[in-house]
Amino acid sequence: MVRVVNRVLLALIGLVLLCAGGVALAQGLGWPVPSWWPYGGPHDVLLSRTNRLRWRNEGWWWPAVIAVLAVVVVLALWWLLSQLRRARLAEVLVDSGDGEGALLRGRALEGVLESEAESMDGVAGARVRLTGRRSEPAARVRLLLEPHVAPGEALSRLSGEALTHARDSAGLAALPAEVRLRAAKHRAERVS
Repeated sequence: MVRVVNRVLLALIGLVLLCAGGVALAQGLGWPVPSWWPYGGPHDVLLSRTNRLRWRNEGWWWPAVIAVLAVVVVLALWWLLSQLRRARLAEVLVDSGDGEGALLRGRALEGVLESEAESMDGVAGARVRLTGRRSEPAARVRLLLEPHVAPGEALSRLSGEALTHARDSAGLAALPAEVRLRAAKHRAERVS
């Protein structure tokens, strides 16, 4: 969705800028310009003093300007945040052996990985997110570890069990993973 919005916005902005630049260049060189172009000669200004001061004393002018600018800022922030958000993989292409392949829902594979990771001893919680292409998925795993678990042991069990099972069951050649480990908060133990 974000790619489509980016391409449409870039195409529209580029088209508008290309048309305006071409007409302004033609006007500056003294060539004939379309009848809808608001400037008549090469020495015309973009906004005359009359045009700049025309709506200043109207009661609706400043609230309308502020509302339009607020909408532009909100849309720009939405666009910026959507660029920073990583897309979740919707489906994974599974080799079914018949040459066509089958599609596995990405959330189903994420759920299986999460439940298997959470069932490991010493893991308090797990979050899995699939990224990449549907023929070459990658996993982003966040594990919340209990205080008594060694991180290296949890990481080797995750890669040896949960990720291997997911890779083998989906028929993938590889399932690279980025794993982030975090310790669960706990109260200090008393020594007597």
